[in-house]
Amino acid sequence: MRNSSLFLRSGLTVAAASLPFVVAAGPAAAVSGISVSTTGSTVSVTTTACSNVNGSWGTASLLTSRQANFAQGRQVSLSGTSALQSAAWSGVGPGTYTVIVVCSNGTTAGTQSVIVSGPSPTRTISTTASPSRGVMGGMGGGSKDYGTLTLVGGGVLVGAGVLATAWFLRRKSKPYRL
Repeated sequence: MRNSSLFLRSGLTVAAASLPFVVAAGPAAAVSGISVSTTGSTVSVTTTACSNVNGSWGTASLLTSRQANFAQGRQVSLSGTSALQSAAWSGVGPGTYTVIVVCSNGTTAGTQSVIVSGPSPTRTISTTASPSRGVMGGMGGGSKDYGTLTLVGGGVLVGAGVLATAWFLRRKSKPYRL
């Protein structure tokens, strides 16, 4: 018990001593100022980082994996208000894309990758015709007409089983005597 409390205290001391180094390092990657989402074959981007300069909020570009810079992508002008700007691309095929937003003042609001999945397979459900005469039920083989000899043989076997069971239970209930 004494050793575990010693380890606990030393662990807390090390954690407290390393806290300033963790805070000074900051986040590992810069936080993007854009939010990208997909719905089916539509990709949309929103941001709050751009301001209106000469009636323009900025431009967003959708790049495929083979395109290297902003000018090569599908470009769309941002629209919106001072609170939120957005752009959208429709008819985007399946694949991995990069969305880049450049504000009208020339600053990059953010860059983010997005994966567009292919269309969901459509399932066709077909109905089958119902039986015209209802359910075809039966006796499960019991409807065959057996002869008298078969029925008497079955009755003898059942009777022998009942007698053997009664004899066994009667014999078991008697106390064992020498």
